[in-house]
Amino acid sequence: MVKKSFKPFGESDTRLMQNKVEKKRRVTLTSKEISELIAEGIVTIIILLLLNVAIMVVLTQMIENSPNLSDAIYNSRNIFAQNFNTDIFLSARNFLFPFFFVVDALVVFWRLIRRYRQMQLRHIINELHYIANGNYDYRIPFELRGDLSKVVASINGLVDSTVAAIEDEREIEKSKDELITNVSHDIRTPLTSIIGYLGLIEDGQYQSKEEVLKYTHIAYVKAKQMKSLVDDLFEYTKVRQPTVPVNAMSFDMVQLLEQLAADFELEANKKNIQISVETSENSLIMDGDTEKLVRVFNNLITNALKYGGRATRIVMQLEKANTEAIITVKNNGVPIPRESLDQLFDRFYRVDESRSQEISGTGLGLAISQNIVNLHGGYIYAQSNKQWTSFIIHLPLKANLAK
Repeated sequence: MVKKSFKPFGESDTRLMQNKVEKKRRVTLTSKEISELIAEGIVTIIILLLLNVAIMVVLTQMIENSPNLSDAIYNSRNIFAQNFNTDIFLSARNFLFPFFFVVDALVVFWRLIRRYRQMQLRHIINELHYIANGNYDYRIPFELRGDLSKVVASINGLVDSTVAAIEDEREIEKSKDELITNVSHDIRTPLTSIIGYLGLIEDGQYQSKEEVLKYTHIAYVKAKQMKSLVDDLFEYTKVRQPTVPVNAMSFDMVQLLEQLAADFELEANKKNIQISVETSENSLIMDGDTEKLVRVFNNLITNALKYGGRATRIVMQLEKANTEAIITVKNNGVPIPRESLDQLFDRFYRVDESRSQEISGTGLGLAISQNIVNLHGGYIYAQSNKQWTSFIIHLPLKANLAK
């Protein structure tokens, strides 16, 4: 199958650019089409005149050959004249000629309108062919009435949907390319180190057993980084699937946060960071997949420990607001630049590339967290100032899982 090439959007095209600023307009007929209309009208008038003459001749012969028909017509004329209080019906010339004229005028008007509609449809088809050639930024600008107006609106709507679908497909392809590029880069770096140090051992370029152990330890650490990236990548692709199962169950969010604080207390103490839970709720029962939600909080706390430079506190706050729980995970470390806040949840994004190279991390944790929160029908965002860097999560208390 031959793949059709499309013109790139935004291409400099005079007709296309004029259409972007052009308001709705009526269909403008060409000189040839106007000539066709005039010829249609003349031919129709000639045919109608011949038909009128034929009808008059036939009626005259029928009246002359049929006295009963003549009497019936005469009586009908008298009845019409009496009922309408006019003598116009008594004269065949005064009645039939205007009658034929009105009927002929209506027939001519109907024929011209019918032909004009056909010409409008021809213009619409030409515009549709122009769009089909790849000019997807173009829209049919005609101002029409009736069914043709609905046809034009449907065509323009269909083109809008097609453009949106093509843009989505391009974004998906671009996203895939970026994913492959980032994964290749992040895997190649530790893999190069592993090959390099193992190559030194293979070639016997070491002086002592301690040096061998040093090389193997570095290779081991780099291999663990690769495994972490692969695991996070697998998790990221899994939670992005719309059919990913979410095993919702009732649990106590207060108890979950307190357990998380206890799990990270030892690691936080090693960095002289105090981790705590703040809430006015003794218990908050809600629905959710605890395994996936624990992954979210693990990512947020781990990021605070890794990247919260000069932080002394990590606080998990919980409050109930109507039908949702609001959980804030914040630290008082170095604030995140304002221009970076909107990109924090992009995969592989790092606020400080140089620092991130020194600290192991895949750049997928926040992207995974966002997708898990979305699966639960909630949302997450970040705020940062001189006092706190906060990640705020809104989750429904009752199951409202994304389909």
